[in-house]
Amino acid sequence: MQQRFRGFLPVVVDVETGGFNAATDALLEIATVLLEMDDEGWIYPGERIQYNVQPFEGANLEKAALQFTGIEPGNPLRDERPELEAMRGTFQPIRQAVRRNQCKRAVLVGHNATFDLGFVKAASERQNIKRNPFHPFSTFDTSALSGLALGHTVLAEACRLADIEFDNKEAHSALYDANKTAELFCLIVNRWKALGGWPPPSPGEA
Repeated sequence: MQQRFRGFLPVVVDVETGGFNAATDALLEIATVLLEMDDEGWIYPGERIQYNVQPFEGANLEKAALQFTGIEPGNPLRDERPELEAMRGTFQPIRQAVRRNQCKRAVLVGHNATFDLGFVKAASERQNIKRNPFHPFSTFDTSALSGLALGHTVLAEACRLADIEFDNKEAHSALYDANKTAELFCLIVNRWKALGGWPPPSPGEA
């Protein structure tokens, strides 16, 4: 894995939030999917981690965002965890995976990844977490990658074109979207390998 991604470990992340502003709006769900690689160099989804997150004190909750996701903050059935607990619980297995794969740090994989990374960074800073495992600005964006590989940037349509099952009724759950994003990312990376794009030819052989 470290050789494939220049010493970085791709980790799929999806968040559901109370709006679009990472500094002011609540983080409501966070889900991650760790990626594994077999002995032949094919990658596949591995461990999943998911938390329903209690809005931080003073967090903004946009009505339109809650209607879009269907999330009900404060509902006891959500088993909400404090933001600090959720972020620590998310980061710990990622750090372990980074060490296990002999990588330098993690890189966030997301569909419109800068949105997810913005909320991850804001929550980490808000909770004074010093060891955020993610690269501060580099990402793998499956919206852009699927636009290149499949001709469509919307997650549901990209999955359809890739013959990945997608249930619109389950969408906008962080865990469901993270799982589908992981499947999509693995398919694109593996397809590039199958087409002969990886490993690249040695200098002078191209």
